[in-house]
Amino acid sequence: MLLTEHSIKKIDREVAKYPPDHKESAVMAALAIAQDQHGWLPPELMAEIADYLGMPAIAVQEVATFYNMYNVKPVGKHKISVCTNLPCALSGGESAGQYLQKKLGIGYRDTTADGLFTLVEGECMGACGDAPVMLVNNKRMCSWMSHEKIDALLEELKK
Repeated sequence: MLLTEHSIKKIDREVAKYPPDHKESAVMAALAIAQDQHGWLPPELMAEIADYLGMPAIAVQEVATFYNMYNVKPVGKHKISVCTNLPCALSGGESAGQYLQKKLGIGYRDTTADGLFTLVEGECMGACGDAPVMLVNNKRMCSWMSHEKIDALLEELKK
């Protein structure tokens, strides 16, 4: 088994929120828990989740590949998602993304050679008034990301 006992217990808490005959309703939470444990979602881990929830492996894969918060290939220690939806793009998101690409020496969906950073385009993060907006490791939202704030963030994450 790829899932640890601790992760299984967390998934069980999520499954308990739904009727017994609807375990598959916890698939998004199960994927997030598995990703937190493993760093990304290889096919065999998604298959294990499918078996545990009693659903087809392809259905789990469909969820994991639809939402960009799930990593279906290895990513760097810090995944930075830059909101590139129109409101953010018009309010500095495009410039912030270009600046990050230049600073890190990578394009979107790439990882730095040292494995520290992966840069991805993000969909709406629900904070258009805070543009440009970035999300670090799907958990930390960073707002009003000027070049100076981006530099500070990168330095902080390198430590």
